[in-house]
Amino acid sequence: MDQFDSVVQLLDSNGSVVANSQFTSTLSQSELLGFYRDMVLVRTLDEQATALQRQGELGLWAPLLGQEAAQIGSARAMQKQDFAFSTYREHGVAWCRGVDPVDMLRFWRGTMHQGWDANHYRDYGYQIIIGAHALHATGYAMGAQLAGRVGSGEAEKDQAVMAYFGDGAMSEGDVNEAFVFAASYQAPVVFFCQNNQWAISEPTRRQSRTPLAQRAVGFGIPGIRVDGNDVIACYEVTEHALHRARSGQGPTLIEAVTYRMGAHTTSDDPTKYQLFSDVELWRERDPIKRLKIYLQTKGILSAELETQLAGEASALAQRMRDECRELPDPKPSSMFDHVYADTDINLEKQRAEVEAILIQSMEN
Repeated sequence: MDQFDSVVQLLDSNGSVVANSQFTSTLSQSELLGFYRDMVLVRTLDEQATALQRQGELGLWAPLLGQEAAQIGSARAMQKQDFAFSTYREHGVAWCRGVDPVDMLRFWRGTMHQGWDANHYRDYGYQIIIGAHALHATGYAMGAQLAGRVGSGEAEKDQAVMAYFGDGAMSEGDVNEAFVFAASYQAPVVFFCQNNQWAISEPTRRQSRTPLAQRAVGFGIPGIRVDGNDVIACYEVTEHALHRARSGQGPTLIEAVTYRMGAHTTSDDPTKYQLFSDVELWRERDPIKRLKIYLQTKGILSAELETQLAGEASALAQRMRDECRELPDPKPSSMFDHVYADTDINLEKQRAEVEAILIQSMEN
């Protein structure tokens, strides 16, 4: 069997362990419980944000329903010094990097001019562009390489970069150009493609006649397909790829095969193009459900822990509803925040000019 015909899976949809010759899990019980908590709370976050948009509190929202395992598993494999370049749907990645859920809403409510402090969160923030950030990620990875932060053998120094995008972005020239540069310079970047089967309303099968991971071969990059609804497999595969990157062995393309059970965004009606039978099939493969079954079977997840988590989820939902409506309008000068890592004289001059104009307009 061709390597791309198989998908790395360590936990099937029934919550049973699957043997794999290349990857095995060494995750502890507490780590597995942590993954379960992450997915439950991120789904709560996603559901509440969708509801807030329907109520007119957000201008738009891009649901991640069904993709929790791909995001949590991959993001938890990152180390503190690693850097993530995400798209508009990686709320789970932002969660793992420490971004507060209410802070995520600022972008979608229109009360944020700039992204998060990249030095603090190691996350570039939401990207609405399709694919171009893969080049940004590759450039950052090349910079880390030139700065000696790759292959040194120092665990807290060596750095890798994650570039997240969907199957639709694989058809963009920018992504393929990023592959060229990453392969040519053996840049420490992991390209993580969440193949959720749909590029808005265009199915993956119409865009590609072969598995997306197979495209990596043409660029001289290793390609791996993983069950995107198996959080354990997503973690192990990503951890392997990140280790390769940090140690100077170059880039990897990971195709996480999953399914977008919700709409592309809240302005989309997926019933116009998705088959009900397909959605129901993938609901049976729900990433949270399968891990829950496994944890219960092993006696790791107790009823008491479930009750505690339900309370935590309820509190998160309430806080998002309350604090979303209280988000203040941004100061115009905040557009200059987090543009550069260090103070830039020219940028500060522009900030001063804007603030002077604002003061003058208030006086008039």
